[in-house]
Amino acid sequence: MAKEQQKAFHHRASLKQKNKPFKSRFASKNSLRDKSKGRTQRASVKGKVLRKHTRADRRNAMRTEQRKKRDQIVLSTRIFNGRYRAPKIVAVIPLCADLDPSNIVRDLYQSVDQEYPESALKTARVLDIARFKQTIQFVEVGRNLLDILDAAKVADYMIMGLSAEVEVDAFGEHCLSAIQNQGHPAVFPVVRGLESVPTKRRNDVKKSLQSFMHHFFPDVDRVHTTESPTESLAILRMLTSQVPKGIKWRDSRPYLMAENLQFEPSAEDPQLGQLAITGYLRGASISANRLIHIPNFGDFQIERILNVPVAMEDARGNAIEEDDEPTVLDQPDPANQDSLVDSNEPNQLNNEQTWPEDEEMDGWREQMAKMEEDERMLAVDGDRTLRVPKGTSTYQAAWIADNNAEEGSDTSDYSDEDDSDMMDDSDSDAASEENAEEYEDMRVDKDGKPTNNGGANSMDDEDEEHDDDDDNMLTAAEEAAQLKAYLKERERLNRDDLQFPDEIDTPMDMTARERFARFRGLQSFRTSPWDPYENLPLDYARIFQFESFKRTQQRVVRMAGNAPTKAGMHIRIVLKAVPAHVTASYNPNRPFVVFGLHQYEHQMSVVNFTVVRNAEYTEPVRSKDPLVIHFGFRRYNVRPIFSQYLNGGATTNNVHKFERFLKPGEVSVGTIFAPIQFGTVPVSLYLPSSASDGDSSSRLPTLVGTGSSLSVDPSRILAKRVILTGAPFKIHTRGAVIRYMFFNPEDINWFKPVQLFTKYGRTGHITESLGTHGYMKCMFDGPIKQMDTVCMNLYKRVFPKWNTSLWSEHSQNEEQQAQWVGPVVERPVAMDL
Repeated sequence: MAKEQQKAFHHRASLKQKNKPFKSRFASKNSLRDKSKGRTQRASVKGKVLRKHTRADRRNAMRTEQRKKRDQIVLSTRIFNGRYRAPKIVAVIPLCADLDPSNIVRDLYQSVDQEYPESALKTARVLDIARFKQTIQFVEVGRNLLDILDAAKVADYMIMGLSAEVEVDAFGEHCLSAIQNQGHPAVFPVVRGLESVPTKRRNDVKKSLQSFMHHFFPDVDRVHTTESPTESLAILRMLTSQVPKGIKWRDSRPYLMAENLQFEPSAEDPQLGQLAITGYLRGASISANRLIHIPNFGDFQIERILNVPVAMEDARGNAIEEDDEPTVLDQPDPANQDSLVDSNEPNQLNNEQTWPEDEEMDGWREQMAKMEEDERMLAVDGDRTLRVPKGTSTYQAAWIADNNAEEGSDTSDYSDEDDSDMMDDSDSDAASEENAEEYEDMRVDKDGKPTNNGGANSMDDEDEEHDDDDDNMLTAAEEAAQLKAYLKERERLNRDDLQFPDEIDTPMDMTARERFARFRGLQSFRTSPWDPYENLPLDYARIFQFESFKRTQQRVVRMAGNAPTKAGMHIRIVLKAVPAHVTASYNPNRPFVVFGLHQYEHQMSVVNFTVVRNAEYTEPVRSKDPLVIHFGFRRYNVRPIFSQYLNGGATTNNVHKFERFLKPGEVSVGTIFAPIQFGTVPVSLYLPSSASDGDSSSRLPTLVGTGSSLSVDPSRILAKRVILTGAPFKIHTRGAVIRYMFFNPEDINWFKPVQLFTKYGRTGHITESLGTHGYMKCMFDGPIKQMDTVCMNLYKRVFPKWNTSLWSEHSQNEEQQAQWVGPVVERPVAMDL
C-alpha cells in the first residue's frame, strides 16, 4: 500500500503540457483576443534558465555603474590635472555699467597671496594655485556683446559681475538672454560694493540679486561676494573642485582661445601669409586635414600643427629647462585635405534641351517678318511712337524700347516670383491704373530726336533738367514720410495675413490661368505626391546633398576622434593664405577664438532651422527680410524664408506650407543657403542695424527670434499657398452657383479639376460654367449656407535665394558697431529696491 501511495503522488518529470496551437478549445479569452489582433509571442530559447538576481548581483551591478561614471569624470578632468595641465577658462562678465571686471579678478588673486599682473593681457591672466593643484585663466570681457558671446562659447565657468549700487541695465539683460539662448557653462554671480550699503540692507540686496539671476539661470542658488579673502577663496575652491559643465554642441568639435598671433607675409603677395595661433586645444581632437573657422573672417586651411612646450617650475620655484623648439604633431595630406571650394560650378550645357516644334518655328517666323517690316517702315518714314513716362527727356527715351516690340514679351515673361505673392492683387490693379495716367506718347525719328513738342522736352530743356536733378532729391521730411508709409503698409499686410491667411482676389485685368500658371492643386497637402527634383532653380546645382545625412554625420564624428592632436595639448596652429587684415584688426585685450570644422562643413547646402519669435519685438518680420544669424560659432547675413513646423515630423511627401510672416507664439522653420552644420547648434536672429538716437537703449541689437538647427535637406518642399474665394449666388440642396472666384469661362474650365472647400467645412467640385461672366455650378457633399465662403487652394514651390554672406564686425560702420557696445557710467546711480 505504501508503494502504491508513493506512485500516486509522484510528479511528472517532463515539461508542462502544451496544447496544440491550431485548437482553441482550451484557449483563454486574452489569448484569443491577442490572436485576432495579430499579436505573436516569441517562444523562449530552449535550455535558457531565468536566474533570480541576488543581493550580491545587485551590488556588483551598482559598483559597475559607479566605476563607469567615475571613469567618465576622470577622463573629463584629466586635462586639468598633472604637470602639463591646461587652465580652466573663467570668463568675467560685467552686467552693470559701473563695474570693472579687473576688480573681481584682483580680489581673487589677493585671496591666495599672489600679485595681480597689471601688465598681462585681459584675456591671458593665468592664476596657478598650488594649494588646489589647478590653473585658472581669467578672461576679462568688456561691455561688448560680441566679446561676451565669444567668451561664453569657450569658457568653462562664467563669473557674472553685479553691483550693489547700480541696477542691471537693458544691455546687461540683453547679454543674459543671449547667453541663455546659445548655451552656457556653470554661472557664479558675484556682487561688489556691498560695503557701501548699510548693514541692515545687505541681505535684502543679495536676495534681490539672487532672485534676478535665478530668473535667467535656475541652477543659481546664491550670490557670492569678494569682500573678504575668505569669501574670495571659497569662490576659487568651487572653481577648482567642480567638474566643468559641458556644452554638447561645443564639446563635439575642437576650439581654442588664442594666447598670441604671429603673422608671416608671403613673398609673392604681402597681403597674404601664414598665421600662427598659439593656445590650449579644447573640446575634441583636431586633424590637419580639416579647416579652421575664425569668426568675422571665414575658413582657412592648416599648414601644420606644432606642439609648443610650456615652461614649468619645480616645487622650489626654480625654472625647469625645456626644449624651446616646437615639434610637428600633424601635417595635412594633400589627397585628403579639405578644399576651400564651397559650391559647385553649374554647367549650363547639362540642362534639358528640346528641339523647337514646327508651330513654334512658324510663330518665330511671323515675329521676325513683323520686325523686318517695322525696320523697313522705319527706314522709309523714319518716325516712330514710343510710350514713355510723362516728363521723359530725349536722352532717357533713347533707352526705352518700342512699345510694340515689347508688347508681346510683357505677357509671356510675366513672373510672380517675389513681389506679387507678397501683395494684394487689388493693390496691383490700382497701381496699374495710376501708371497708365503717368504715361504719354512721344514721336521720334530714327535717331531718337523728337519730331514734335507734344512728348518730351527739347535738348535745351534737357540741359535744364540735368541741372535741376539735385532739386528733385527727396528732403529728410519726405524720406521720413515715405518710410512711415512703407512701415504702415507692412503692418497692414501682416494684419491681413493674420486675419485672412493666404487669401487673395482673382485679378480682373488678366486671366487667372496666366496669373497662377505656376500654381497647382493638391488633393491632399500631406500625402499628394510632389517630385522634389522638379523644376529646380540653377542655385540647386551649386549645393551638396547627402544620400544619408545621419549616417554621414556619425562617420564624420567618429573619424574626428582618431585625430592625432588631442584636447588639452598646448599647440600652435599655422594657417596658410590668411589675409593681413586679420592680424591688423587683432586686439590682444579682446577674446580671439577659433573653431575646428568637421569634414564637409565648408560646403554649401540648404539648411533648415527652427525659430521662435521674440515676444519683446512687435514689428512684422517678413520672409526674405535681411537678418543677421548667429549659427552656433558662425555669423552670416541671410534672408531666410519661413515655413510651418510640424511636431510629428515631416509629412509623407515632405511638403511644408510657406509663411509670409514670422508669426508670434508659433514655432516656424527658416530655410537658407548656408554651409553644412553637423549636430544641433543654437540659432539667434538679429536685425542688421537699429536706429540710433540720443537714447542708449535704442543702440541695443534687436533680437528677432531664437531657435536651433533642424536639418540639412534640399528635398524639403516649401509650398506657397494662395486661396481663391467666391460667394454663393444661388443654393439648391447640395448644388450651388458660385461667383466672383473667376471672371471668364476659360478659367473655370482650366481650374475645374481642383477641389473646392468652404469655411464651414464642406467640400465639393466644379461641375460646369454658366454664362460668360465667371458664374459656375458646383456640387458639394452637403447643403451650404448663404453666408459661407467657397475657397480653392493653389500651391507653388518657393526656393531660398543665394544671398548668404559672412557677417564681419570690421565691415560695419561706426554706428553699426556701436549697437553691440553697452554704456559705461562713472558716477553710480542708487539702486531702487
